[in-house]
Amino acid sequence: MGSLVLKVAGIVLAVWLVLSVLGAILSTLKFFFMVGLVAAVVVLVVTLIAKAAPRG
Repeated sequence: MGSLVLKVAGIVLAVWLVLSVLGAILSTLKFFFMVGLVAAVVVLVVTLIAKAAPRG
């Protein structure tokens, strides 16, 4: 009986660990995506400002 309880507890902990790691990886990817999106917008704005500036 004790072996069954420990086996079930181990399975539950393994599933919890996998879901926690998956959530952390997805959060990191979302953060990198947002940073990349902001960087792309900044590059686009700077490029447009540079092209619109009068040249002497």
